[in-house]
Amino acid sequence: MPETGPFRPLRDRPHWSARLENGKNRLVGTALRTAGWDVRLQPFHGYGSDGTVRILARALYARPGTPADFHDQPVVDMRSMAVRGWRNFTSQVAPFRKVRILVDGQEFSVRADRAGIVDALIHVDLPPGTHEVVLSTHPGNEVTASVWIVDPAETHGLVSDIDDTVMVTWLPRPMLAFWNAFVVHQSSRKVVPGMPMLYQRFRREYPDAPVIYLSTGAWNVFPVLQRFLFKNGYPEGPMLLTDWGPTNTGMFRSGMQHKDRSLEQLAEMMPGVRWLLIGDDGQHDPEIYGRFSQNHPDHVRAVAIRQLTPSEQVLAHGTTRPMEEPTDRGPVPTVEAPDGNGLLRELQRIDVLS
Repeated sequence: MPETGPFRPLRDRPHWSARLENGKNRLVGTALRTAGWDVRLQPFHGYGSDGTVRILARALYARPGTPADFHDQPVVDMRSMAVRGWRNFTSQVAPFRKVRILVDGQEFSVRADRAGIVDALIHVDLPPGTHEVVLSTHPGNEVTASVWIVDPAETHGLVSDIDDTVMVTWLPRPMLAFWNAFVVHQSSRKVVPGMPMLYQRFRREYPDAPVIYLSTGAWNVFPVLQRFLFKNGYPEGPMLLTDWGPTNTGMFRSGMQHKDRSLEQLAEMMPGVRWLLIGDDGQHDPEIYGRFSQNHPDHVRAVAIRQLTPSEQVLAHGTTRPMEEPTDRGPVPTVEAPDGNGLLRELQRIDVLS
């Protein structure tokens, strides 16, 4: 039974804030185990292609008697997950827990990282399509996760940012995490006009193409974001989010590094896919996509940037103008428009969509 570690390697000596959080996790974890709490796994959508599968989940402590698959229970439906999203920020993670993964009759052993995140690459051959894998910390504590295997012959894919690209919260960027955690009513998040139609058009033209949502949001808000995408008609697809709180390298996580690393891994796992990269000009998407396009021009079909309004720019970074100047992307075509309707017209103009 091969053992593999998380996707993000650990430093020899974590940042002081991470060490402080590690101490808190040990103390709280010990108290919860003494009180009879056990570890439960929250699965996320995984993906893979051509012999490699990326498994994503989170290890959390749960009250005694909580079923192993409590995230899939009927009582925890889409609406309750969104309303109770703040609970995800008060839950206690279970760091470094050993997790067994059963894939197509093969068993693998991995470990969660210091934030309780399971992020592992499993080498197993699966045919294209949706598959179920089983994750467990011990017998009787199994939960299933869906993984989508992309056909190695697929040549199209879409990577999308979330905040200010598919939805607008009308709040200063530093408050987004708090808002996503404690907001009660789902209608407070506004869909960007025309964006669902744009993504649906892409899915109709390329029904087997992967759609990946790449965001600097925390894994804690996964249920809230999943609810928003489902409610507004966006295509289903894996979400690549980040850890919440201190990291091994500093007090705050680096959103740019997270996106850079994720794009590089997508290019490595799916070398035949040419991506349509969609983001906004309120933060660093133009720079990130420009850097990736320069390094991997054969992996990018086009870049589409949503132009924020002056008021949205102020909320995003404090000024009325875009945060960055346009970045040279070499031969990769780039289009810009204020909403999904305009981006669709521009993508049709350059023959990315018919």
